[in-house]
Amino acid sequence: MDLRHLRYFQAVAEELSFSKAARRLRIAQPALSRAVQELEQDLGARLLERNRRTMALTPAGSVLLAEASVVLERLEESLRRVKRTAAGEEGELRLGYIGPPTQRFLGRLLAEYRRRFPKVSVHLEERTPERVWEMVAKSRLSVALTRPLPGQGERVLSTVLLRQEPLGIVVRSDHPLAKKKSVAWKALSQEPLIVLARREGVGLHDEILAACRTAGFAPRIAQSPSLMGTVLTYVEAGAGIGIATDSVAAASMPADLCYVPVTPVHSVPLVMVWNPDELSPAVKAFRDLMSEWLKTGRLWEES
Repeated sequence: MDLRHLRYFQAVAEELSFSKAARRLRIAQPALSRAVQELEQDLGARLLERNRRTMALTPAGSVLLAEASVVLERLEESLRRVKRTAAGEEGELRLGYIGPPTQRFLGRLLAEYRRRFPKVSVHLEERTPERVWEMVAKSRLSVALTRPLPGQGERVLSTVLLRQEPLGIVVRSDHPLAKKKSVAWKALSQEPLIVLARREGVGLHDEILAACRTAGFAPRIAQSPSLMGTVLTYVEAGAGIGIATDSVAAASMPADLCYVPVTPVHSVPLVMVWNPDELSPAVKAFRDLMSEWLKTGRLWEES
C-alpha cells in the first residue's frame, strides 16, 4: 500500500463511481480499479460493495475513508509547511541586539519582517555585546545586532557593517558646552565624564579611552554605570558629562539634555553578526531584508 492507493480510494469512495473518480484524477479507469483491488488485497477487507448499477462503502470502507482523509490532509499541510519554511515564510528567528543603537530602526524593521513572514516566530534577546557574540557563536541566537569585540575573528562568525556611529557628549541644556556646534576632545580633559562600564560595552568604552589618549589626556571618569539610561540620569543630575554615540540622541534622550559632536571624529561600529552554519531560511530572510534596507536607506531614515 502507498499514498497513491489511498488517494485513488478516497476519490472512488467520495464519488461512488469509478468513471467519475477516474475523470477527477485524470487517469484511466482500469488503473483505478486495479489500485482499489490491490488495496483490498493488502488490507484483507472488502471496501466497496458494487454491482453494475450501484456502489456503496462497506463498514471497513467507511472507516478507511475517514482515516485516509485525515492522513492525506495532514500530509498536504505538512508539505505546505515544508515549502513555506524553505521559502523563509515559516520557522523561528532568535534575534539578539543591544538597546540604544538599534532603537532607531529595530521596531520598524521587525514590523516589516512580520508583515512579510507572519508565520515566523520571532524571539528577542537584549544583551551586552559580549553576551550577544557568545550566544551567536553557540547557536543560541540566529543573528544579532551588536558591536564588534576584540578577538571576535577567532570565532568564525560572519558580519556586515550597519553603520559607523560617531561619539559625542551629552550635557544638560544649561551647560556652557550645550550651545556649541562641536567640542574638541581636549576640552574634556578637566571634566568629570560619565562612561558606560567596560563590561557592558567594551568596544565603546575602549574607543572613548583611545580618543582621550589621542587628545593627550587621561579621562576623569566620575561614574561607569551598566546602562546607557543611567549614564543619562547621571548627566541630568549634574554629575558630569556623558559620552555616547549619536544613536542615543536620536533614540530617546530626555528633552533637557543636549548631544554635541566631538572632534576629531571617533566612532564605533554597529554590525549584524551570524553563524555561517546557520542555514535557516527564516534567518536568511531577515538578513536579506536588512541588506535591502541598508541598500535603499530605509534603515536610517527618520521615523
